[in-house]
Amino acid sequence: MLTVIDRRIHLFQCFQELIEGRTGIKKVLTMRYTSCCFHTNKNPASQEKMIMLGFRLGGFLSDAGWYVESEQVFLNCRQLCLANNTTPENWCRTLECCRRLLHVQAAYCLFQCAADTQKFAMEIVKQLKEAEFDCNYAALCSEFSVLYYMRSEYDEAYRWSIQALKQLKPTLPARITIDVLRQAAKSCVMKRKFQKAGLLIRQALYLTRQVFDRNHPVYSNVLIDYGFYLLNFDSLINSVTVYKKALEIRKYVFSKMNLHVALAHEDLAYALYVCDYTSGKFQIASEHVGVAIGIMEKLLHGDHLLLASARRVHALILEEIAIDGISISLAQHNLLFKAECLHLNTLQLARKAFGEKNVQIAKHYGNLGRLYQSMRKFDAAVAMHIRAIRIKEELLGPDDYEVGLSIGHLASLYNFHMYRYKEAETLYYRSIAINQKLFGESYSGLEYDYRGLLHVYTKLHEYDKVLQYETALNNWRALRYQHVRSEGPPIDHERRPQPIEEVLDTFFSM
Repeated sequence: MLTVIDRRIHLFQCFQELIEGRTGIKKVLTMRYTSCCFHTNKNPASQEKMIMLGFRLGGFLSDAGWYVESEQVFLNCRQLCLANNTTPENWCRTLECCRRLLHVQAAYCLFQCAADTQKFAMEIVKQLKEAEFDCNYAALCSEFSVLYYMRSEYDEAYRWSIQALKQLKPTLPARITIDVLRQAAKSCVMKRKFQKAGLLIRQALYLTRQVFDRNHPVYSNVLIDYGFYLLNFDSLINSVTVYKKALEIRKYVFSKMNLHVALAHEDLAYALYVCDYTSGKFQIASEHVGVAIGIMEKLLHGDHLLLASARRVHALILEEIAIDGISISLAQHNLLFKAECLHLNTLQLARKAFGEKNVQIAKHYGNLGRLYQSMRKFDAAVAMHIRAIRIKEELLGPDDYEVGLSIGHLASLYNFHMYRYKEAETLYYRSIAINQKLFGESYSGLEYDYRGLLHVYTKLHEYDKVLQYETALNNWRALRYQHVRSEGPPIDHERRPQPIEEVLDTFFSM
C-alpha cells in the first residue's frame, strides 16, 4: 500500500480513521518493523528490501504527523544500513536514512538527537567526498537549514539553505525541489530578504500545484510557508486567507486529532491575532488556538516545545482580551495572571532548549515586557524590554525588524505609562527608521509610531510637531489604503513554475 503514491491522500485518511478508532495501528506497525529488522538475515537482498520498506514506512508516518513512530522506524532502518555500509553506494543509502531521520527529529524539536544525526551525516559526506563519489546534497543541506531554523539560528539556516539551492538540479524529484525552495524562502524571510523569499515561495507554490493534488498535504505545507511569508511581509489579510486554506486541506486529509492540524490551527490563530490587533476582536483567534492546544495536550507531553509555542500564542491573545476595556475587572486580572504563567512557562522551556542568547528567548522577554505593562508592573516591563533588545541586537543586528518591534514597545511604555517622553521620542524615531527601511512608507506598524509621537508632542506642548505627525499619520492612512487596495488575490491560479535554472539565476542575481 505504501508504494501507491497516487492514492496517498486516501491512505492518510484511512490511517487517521484507524488511529482515532483507537486500534493502536501506528504502534503495531512500528513494533512489527522493529521485529522484522531484528530477524532479518544477513542476506544483502533481504536487508535492502527491509531498508526500502523503512524508508517508505518512516516517510509515511512522518508525512502523517506521527514523528515518534517515524523516528523509531528510521533508527531501526539506520542500523540495517550500517550493517552493510562498505561501498560509496551504501554510504549514500545510509546518508539518505540520516536525512530522513534528521527531518523527523528537527520537526519534533528533538534537538540534541538531531545534532547527533547531523554530525553523523557530515562524517558520511566527508567519506563520499574523499572517495570522489558523485552525490547530490540539496535535500540534506535543506534539512540542516531546517534544524538551525527550528533552533532560531537564522544565519546558519540561511547559509545551509543557500547551499541547498546551489545543489538543485532539474533532474531531482519535485518533492525535493519544493522542500528546498520553501525552506530557503523561510530562511530569507528571517534574514529580511523579502524579494528573494517571495520568488522562492511562489515558485514552490506553482510547482506544487503542477505536480500534486490540490488537497495533498505537500500543498498545505507550502501554503503554510506562503502564509508565513505574507504575514511577515505585511500582507495580513492575504496571509489569513492562505492559512485558512492550509487548515482546510489538513482537516480534510487528517481529520481532527493530528499534530499537523494542530499546528495549522496555531498558525491561523497567530495570523488572526496580528490581523485583528487594531480591531480588538480576538474571539476567532482564541478559538483556533484553543483547538490547537486541545489537540497537542492529547498528543504531546506537557513540556513539549510545540505545545509551549501554542501556549505563547494563547497568552498573547489572553492579554489583549483582558485589556480590551477601560477598567480592569477581577476576571481580567485573572486572564493577565494566566497569561503571565503561560509566558513564564514557555520562557523556562525555551531557555532549557536554546540557552539564554537566542531569538526565541528575546521574544519571550518582549512578550513579558508587554504583559507587565498591561499589569502595571512598569519597572519589570522595562527590564524585560531591555533584555529583549540587547539579545536581538546582538544576534540580528541593530536594524532588524525584531529590534524595531521591541524598541516600539519600550517607547510605548515610556510614553503612555512612565511619562519619559524624550526617551520615547528617540525610540519612536528609531522604530520608524527601521520599519520604513524594511517595509516602506505604508507599513501597518507605522501607525503606532505616529500615534505615539502625537501623544509625546501633545504632552510636551510642541504643537508644531503635533501638526507634523498628524500630517504624517494622514499620509500613512492614504498610503495604507492604496496598499491594501492594490493587493490582488494571494494565489495566481494561471501561473506556472519557471524552470529551476531560471529561478536560481534570478535569485542569485538579486
